[in-house]
This record gives sequence, structure tokens and C-alpha cells, in this order.
Amino acid sequence: MAALTILSFLGGCAATSVALGKKDLRVETKTSTAIFVDPVAKDKRTVYLDVKSGVMEFDRRSFKTFVKDQFIANADSGYTVVDNPDTAQFHMQVYVLNLEEAAPTAAEAALNTGYVGSIGAGAVAGGVMTNSYKGAAAGGLLGGAAELIAGSLVHDVTFMLVCDVKISEKTRKGVIVRKDTQISGKDSDAGSSKQRVSEVSNRKEYQTRIVTTANKANLKLPDAQDLMFQKTAYAMAGFF
Repeated sequence: MAALTILSFLGGCAATSVALGKKDLRVETKTSTAIFVDPVAKDKRTVYLDVKSGVMEFDRRSFKTFVKDQFIANADSGYTVVDNPDTAQFHMQVYVLNLEEAAPTAAEAALNTGYVGSIGAGAVAGGVMTNSYKGAAAGGLLGGAAELIAGSLVHDVTFMLVCDVKISEKTRKGVIVRKDTQISGKDSDAGSSKQRVSEVSNRKEYQTRIVTTANKANLKLPDAQDLMFQKTAYAMAGFF
């Protein structure tokens, strides 16, 4: 009985500490690599936005609206989002790998991995979330018994949004860009294949990864999503 009383007391103290320390929503956005696009004349400050995702919970339409709103808010820079990729000076392609609950350490791991793009998105997403679940499980084992005894319903929750961003811009007249891409894939249990693609274009590319986290006690995704989208969109518009 004494041991149960002590565990119950400790669980209650831990729950109170989390509830007080995590009562306010905290959203942070970090970029793996800074992007500096070349300055262009005002009539060329056009951006075509393309957003893709394999995450069911991700609201692509809402996210695109937030990005466009950030360009409008930064009207002094002169950049606008356009619908025609052929006439746009810049293309900004966004691939969303994750929008899920994760351990706090998973965000740092995702940021350190850096840009991978849609080709390797499946493998990276699986690796990131595997690490995050390990962290979450460890935390659950440490605090689970005390929380159960105390009857606590307080949980420290972190959501993570991982976006890979590729920005390409038209080169000046007379400048060409050669791009070599190697794609590796597994055909079956018996073997794999490699493809090497070489192409020449008039666009040069910049690549980075943006990781946004939201943390609060008993946090639900709908309560954090808008601010996560807004801060991520702010970072994207800030490249121009």
C-alpha cells in the first residue's frame, strides 16, 4: 500500500507538472539548409506552387492557401504565386513526408537527414517514424505505471510536419544546366535495378527540408494544424 501511495503521488505530481508546463501551444519551424534565389526584375517575380503528399491527414488545399497568403503578406518583395508553370520564373515543389504525432527527438533527426525528395520519401518517412515511435514507446514505459495509478489524463504531445522543398529558377539566356539523376529500386526479392537519367534544362535547383513541430499537453492535430501550416508557409515565402 505504501508503494502504491508513493507511485500515485509521483504520478499526480508528474501530471500536474506537464499540465502546467505545457499548457500553451508552442510551434517551431526549422530549415535544414538556407536557400538564396538570384535577384530578378520585378516583372519576373513569379512563383508556380506545386504541393504533393502521401499523408492522408494532410490538407493540401488548406496548406496551399496558407502559402499563397504569405506571399500576399510579403507584397513588398514583389513575388506572386501564378497558375502557369510555363511562364513562372520560379517553380516551388513541395513534398510532405509526415504530419503525425512523434517523439520530440524525431524532429531533430528529420532535420539532420535533410532533403530527400519524393523518390526516397517512402523510405525516409518510415525511418523517421520508426525512430519517433521508439522514443514515444520509451517515454510511455517510464511514465505509464505512475499515470495509470494516478488516473491521470495528461499527456505531453508533439506533432511533426516534414516538408521537402525544391525551388527551380530559369537561368539567364545562354546558360544551360546539366542534371544527372540516379534512381535505385528493388524489382523483387530476386534483385534490384538502377536508372541513370541525364538531362539538359534552363533551370537550376535549390533543395531544403522544413520541419515544424507543435507541442502542448493533450494536443489534438486540428488545434495545431493551422499554426503549423502558417509557420511552414512563412518559411517558404521567406526564400524569396
